[in-house]
Amino acid sequence: MGKTSTIALVKTVDRASGIPAAIDLLNIAPVTGKNVLLKPNFNTADAFPGSTHNDTLRALILSLKNSGAAAITVGDRSGPADTRDVIHEKSVDRLCKELCVNLINFEDLSPAEWLRIRPERSLWRQGFDFAKPVLHAERVVTTCCLKTHGYGAIFTMSLKLAVGMTHKSNMAELHSSHHDMGRKIAEINQAYTPSLILLDGIEAFTDHGPMTGTRKRADVILAGTDRVAIDAVGLAILKQLGSNHAIMGTRIFEQEQIAWSVKLGIGVSGPEDIEIITGDETSRNYATVLKGILLQG
Repeated sequence: MGKTSTIALVKTVDRASGIPAAIDLLNIAPVTGKNVLLKPNFNTADAFPGSTHNDTLRALILSLKNSGAAAITVGDRSGPADTRDVIHEKSVDRLCKELCVNLINFEDLSPAEWLRIRPERSLWRQGFDFAKPVLHAERVVTTCCLKTHGYGAIFTMSLKLAVGMTHKSNMAELHSSHHDMGRKIAEINQAYTPSLILLDGIEAFTDHGPMTGTRKRADVILAGTDRVAIDAVGLAILKQLGSNHAIMGTRIFEQEQIAWSVKLGIGVSGPEDIEIITGDETSRNYATVLKGILLQG
């Protein structure tokens, strides 16, 4: 066994109570007194789980404030949609103003506010450009959805969020790399380390995605600090719900994003290293089912 990673699980239909409950279960204080960059999933403005639910963003911001965050900045880069249009359509600008948090549109960053990163032995031909506000943040918090991805990535959860931290010019290479898209996504994750990850699994896309897809309810919130562990538990949920062949026909730790991330040391090395913690019987029973799926693969 390697280093154990803890994932908090709350079975709920209520984001306002479920999100702080999941974070509290972790019993950590990653943002107290720190400036926080909060990265949601605003790839498009499509209705949840096509994008982060505004109620999720609200509940997470309030939780971070209650945890003593010194300042919070929401930052993202959409694609293929224009980020400004997505922010406006989802009324994220108004939400941030209401909650007194900052908002950065990564598409508005100057060339000097991007860093070219060239990982060793990378599949990226010339590396990728990464947003400096993420690199300079004292703490990075991310929130993802639970969904399949119909364009080569297979699924989009916490690891895939890193794509929105790269410059839009990098997308041509990524989208032309169907045979190694998952590995390139994993490599982007070497650029930063989140202090907290929240996965909203109230609803999921079990096929197609990332913008629209087959909807099923999971009624679950996950929280943790390990991207591999979060995505592995997310994949177990998709398997439990019944998903497409790319999910059902591949073992969890053999999925390209997961396997390459393990090789790069981004997260846990196997299902036996994931501990799922809960605070009530309903959540505990569901966690037992998911742990069995994880171990089975």
